[in-house]
Amino acid sequence: MPSASAATNRAAADAPDPVERIPHLVGGEPRAGSSGRTSPVFNPATGRQTGELPMANADEVDEAVAAALAAFDEWRCVSVARRTKLMFAYRNLVVENAEEIAKRLTAEHGKVLADAIGEVARGVENIEYACGLSEHLKGTYNEQASSGVDVYSVRRPLGVVAGITPFNFPAMVPLWMFPNAVACGNTFVLKPSPRDPSAASFIAELFHEAGFPGGVLNVVHGDHVAVNRLLEHPEVQAVSFVGSTPVARHVYETATAHGKRVQALGGAKNHMVVLPDADIDLAADSAVSAAYGSAGERCMAISVAVAVGDSADPLVDAIRARMEKLRIGPGDDPASEMGPLITAEHRDRVADYVRQGAEAGARVVVDGRKAHFEGDGFFLGVTLLDEVTPDMTVYRDEIFGPVLCVVRVGTYHEAVDLLRHNPWGNGAAIFTRDGGAARQFQEDADAGMVGLNVPIPVPVGYHSFGGWKESAFGAHAIYGPEGVHFYTKPKVMTTRWPDPAGSRVDLGFPTNR
Repeated sequence: MPSASAATNRAAADAPDPVERIPHLVGGEPRAGSSGRTSPVFNPATGRQTGELPMANADEVDEAVAAALAAFDEWRCVSVARRTKLMFAYRNLVVENAEEIAKRLTAEHGKVLADAIGEVARGVENIEYACGLSEHLKGTYNEQASSGVDVYSVRRPLGVVAGITPFNFPAMVPLWMFPNAVACGNTFVLKPSPRDPSAASFIAELFHEAGFPGGVLNVVHGDHVAVNRLLEHPEVQAVSFVGSTPVARHVYETATAHGKRVQALGGAKNHMVVLPDADIDLAADSAVSAAYGSAGERCMAISVAVAVGDSADPLVDAIRARMEKLRIGPGDDPASEMGPLITAEHRDRVADYVRQGAEAGARVVVDGRKAHFEGDGFFLGVTLLDEVTPDMTVYRDEIFGPVLCVVRVGTYHEAVDLLRHNPWGNGAAIFTRDGGAARQFQEDADAGMVGLNVPIPVPVGYHSFGGWKESAFGAHAIYGPEGVHFYTKPKVMTTRWPDPAGSRVDLGFPTNR
């Protein structure tokens, strides 16, 4: 018979987790939802509900926009020096609370703690860039553009701007957006993913703790109702979005139809080309980390390894050997190298793609469906499919899970053709020891971000992130210099000062053109 303490421990383990009510944040104050609609938030490692989220209606979105608009009139006049001091204070608070943010990421997204800490670090890069925005907001000046005429230009904030962010990077992607937007003098309304909202809510709380006025950053939770209201609201001047391609297209078409600026980043099918001369160990290590890190739920994940010529067999063998050692488990377990997927529905969708690939003729080298996990978490093993062809759904569709496809081709030119004919153009990588081939790939790769022996070429915070083709809609990439241009509009002044009567000095030569 089990001891009383054992029975108590088992009962505690079986007890439901406490459910946290997560509020909106409007005008610097938490707001309970008034729509009557809520959405559950789960811990994907256990399958248990841990949070309840209010789903905003149009009126609640209007309140957040109104708070941002009221704050804008004052915030736009705050000196760049003051904005910079506040942003430095915010940067320090995020760094001090990085572990807490990472824990919230892991608890609601499922990614392992090391990935979560890395996400926060990449977000901090963007805050640090915003801390130096005084340099990027400098205007230009031309004296004597014409006789007695000077011309200068400045960059002005847009007003109220909005960000709609995805579940896969719930802290980093908001930090791609609002630090730059606010440093430029705008005010911001953030609509995070309802699947893992706590990290976004927490970094917004830290923002106000840093001393930013209420209303400069607002957070509304919700679904398509909130999204569509932001896209249509007459006081929202610009919208930033990261998510799937179909939704990115909807955001772009709807918001631009209502006269807004839009940067909308969509999906991807990133290819990693491995030439016969490549370091196979490096390529295999890179493929495993880039395909299965964060359970493949990232738009820069490698989904297709293009094995050129004789590289195919050794590459597949090396990837398989590494997959067998991969530890899958709860993200808060230090031994785990990959966590669960975000929902049970998404896990089942990914598993069905493996079935489709096998039925279409792909060789299933490692079948993630056969992995066994205890409990009710949303886990799925890693999958490797070889001999995939471009007509298969596993190649054509964005799976967004731990599935790596290997396509075998005979030549470098066949590999490049695959990239050219793929509808997405987010990222691409090549693994080779040949400097000439690598340099040529920089030209040939039909993608916005290219890695040379680097599998996930996400730019650092002082460059900008953006794909091509159906991976991005709108004129500007996100964060960095492109982000500054997106969140500001140029104003050009042409000045001439009339001479007071009789004050002109005779210089002895004509001064008029």
